[in-house]
Amino acid sequence: MSKFVNQKLFTLEEAQEKRLELKKQGKTLVLTNGCFDLLHAGHLFYLNKAAELGDRLWIALNGEKSVAALKGPTRPVQGNEERAYALASLECVAGIILFETPRLDHEIRMLQPDVYAKAGDYSIDKLNPDERKALEEAGADIQFLPFLEGYSTTSLIEKISKAANTFCS
Repeated sequence: MSKFVNQKLFTLEEAQEKRLELKKQGKTLVLTNGCFDLLHAGHLFYLNKAAELGDRLWIALNGEKSVAALKGPTRPVQGNEERAYALASLECVAGIILFETPRLDHEIRMLQPDVYAKAGDYSIDKLNPDERKALEEAGADIQFLPFLEGYSTTSLIEKISKAANTFCS
């Protein structure tokens, strides 16, 4: 049983149903994805900008196995529940879907987002070809949003580690 009540965390099947409701209402769905291990100002800036691109912002959240494969064996720092709960606490986030696969093409095909947002450290050429194809098939408007230099989970972990080492010395 979960420690956290999270009404914004959907299974893919629930998300599909909710997506159909949004389409019927004429609402636009913005989809983004990421690890969102330790939320920081760069994440918050980006997510608020992404939410402005449509009526609802949903996040496809990399599951723990997926994060470890991308970032290494010491990540994520927080588990799925904690990361999803933190994201759900943000007003700009309307839904969250966990995924464990290396790529998001299946979820894109199932959800058919109107807009797909990525941070500006990505470009159309850096998108995975399968994900890009799924987005093109869905007719999604692919948007790259400003990336705030100096804000990353890796740099935050380094700062915390240095502070801990200083404090403990």
